[in-house]
Amino acid sequence: MIRGWQYGIAAVTGLVSLVGMAGAAGAAQCGNSAAGFEDWKQDFAQEARARGIGASTISALMATNYATATIAADRGQKSFRLSLDQFLAKRGGSVIVSRGRSLKQSNAALFASLEQRYGVPPGPLIAIWGMETAFGRQRGNQHTLSAVATLAYDCRRSEFFTDQLYAALTLIDRGALSSNARGSMHGEIGQTQFMPKSILNYGNGGNLDTTADALAATANFLKANGWRAGAGYQPGEPNFRAIQAWNAASVYQQAIALLGQQIDGGARRSAER
Repeated sequence: MIRGWQYGIAAVTGLVSLVGMAGAAGAAQCGNSAAGFEDWKQDFAQEARARGIGASTISALMATNYATATIAADRGQKSFRLSLDQFLAKRGGSVIVSRGRSLKQSNAALFASLEQRYGVPPGPLIAIWGMETAFGRQRGNQHTLSAVATLAYDCRRSEFFTDQLYAALTLIDRGALSSNARGSMHGEIGQTQFMPKSILNYGNGGNLDTTADALAATANFLKANGWRAGAGYQPGEPNFRAIQAWNAASVYQQAIALLGQQIDGGARRSAER
C-alpha cells in the first residue's frame, strides 16, 4: 500500500475531503527529534478536533509515543538501492515464486473471482502478498498510531504522513481500526500492508488481516490505479503503471512484475538491473 519504502502507496488519490484537508501548513510544527513531540501532539489535537475527530480518538492520539524504531527504519531503507538480482536475493524471490505457485493452486477459486471482478491475474497479487508479509506471516508489531503520528511530526515527510494520520484517526473514529492496532514500521497494516489512507480509499470495508479481504483490497487498488484486464504488466506495458502506483521504488516495481510473471507461468524476461 504505497516504502523509497514504497511510497507508491504514496501516490494514492481521491480520499474523502476530511483527509484531503490535512497538511503540513497547520499550527502543529514538525520536528527532527523526540523533544517537541508532546507539544506537537497538543497542537495537532486542536486541529483534529476542529476537523471533527471524536474525543476518544483524540485521547488515543494523545497516548501515542515517539516511535524511535520507526524513525530508524525510515532513515535506513538501503535495500531499495540494490540491483534487481540483489534485491530478489535479499527478499527471497525464488521462495516467493515457489510458495506463490502453490498458493495459486490451493486458492484457485479465490483468485478466479478476483480476476473476474477486478481484471487482475493472480501473479502480481501473490507477488505483492509474498513481498510485503511473506504471505501473512510477517505483519509487524509496531504500534500503528504511534508510528504514523511520529512520521507526521517528523519533518522529513510530514505532509504525506499528516494525511496518513488523519486517515488513521478517521478509521478509528469509524470503528474500522483499533487504536491499539499493530503493523509495520511506517504504519502499514494487514497481509499486503496498506497505509491508513489506502484503507479508506480501497479497503472495501474488509478485514485486511484476512487473506481474501487483503487480496481483494489489493486488486481494487490496482484497478483503481489504471489496471486493464488482459493487458501486460511488465515494464513498458500498460499495467506496469498500476504496479508503480503501489510502490515508488523502481527495483520493487521490477521485482513484482518479474515474480508475478513467473507465478503466472511466464518465461523470465530480461529486466533492467
